[in-house]
Amino acid sequence: MNNMLNGKIAIVTGAGAGIGRATAQLFSNEGAVVYAIDIKGLDWVNSGSNVGRIIPVELDICDFTAVKDSIVSIKKEHGHIDVLANIAGLISYELMPMIDYNQFRKMIDVNVVSLVHLMSLVARIMQRQQGGSIINMASMVGAKGAKGQLSYSATKGAVIAATKSAAKELAEYHIRVNAIAPGMVGSERFKAVLAEKFAQKMNDIPFGRLADPEDVANLCLFLASDKSSYMTGQIIGIDGGAII
Repeated sequence: MNNMLNGKIAIVTGAGAGIGRATAQLFSNEGAVVYAIDIKGLDWVNSGSNVGRIIPVELDICDFTAVKDSIVSIKKEHGHIDVLANIAGLISYELMPMIDYNQFRKMIDVNVVSLVHLMSLVARIMQRQQGGSIINMASMVGAKGAKGQLSYSATKGAVIAATKSAAKELAEYHIRVNAIAPGMVGSERFKAVLAEKFAQKMNDIPFGRLADPEDVANLCLFLASDKSSYMTGQIIGIDGGAII
């Protein structure tokens, strides 16, 4: 532990599992007080050294009233919010003729609309304190596209555009807004479909393995910390060389 986030208040969405959970744990280990948000699956928080350093918040990020109430409560409790990591997201795998448009609309709500809403709420606080870091979870497919993932790619392309626009709007307040664009990450959710849909894609990864959630969490830590104090508007790939 290097205490890279000592004294910081951080919000991590999608903290029930995978990248979100790994990020919340790492932020806590590095000294932050972490509000771990997820719609479910936060039982892991109430164990061991997590107690007191990671505060579980079970809510649906599409519930704008609940989200606003939570942000206001965190601000009242601590007086500042230093980091927002927008990691919550939905994913789908289907060819264009098979797109479920109800699911597509839900993905837009979760992956894009709720992300923008959270940025807007937290940015108001960060503007007053003249600083902060917002980290959005994009995807390599949002930048280059993917056969069989048009709807998901579209939402992550929107995340990239929103990140760049927010970075330009918030730079004068010294608020950094960056996005991470992972390739294939070996979360439980992805491994469940890997053998069926993406086994051949392993050959496209020069490093020869999937990313671990902790690999992406380490990049989140860098962007959350003062080590990235001169970086904003960047879309950072982390894919084991797949996009070279």
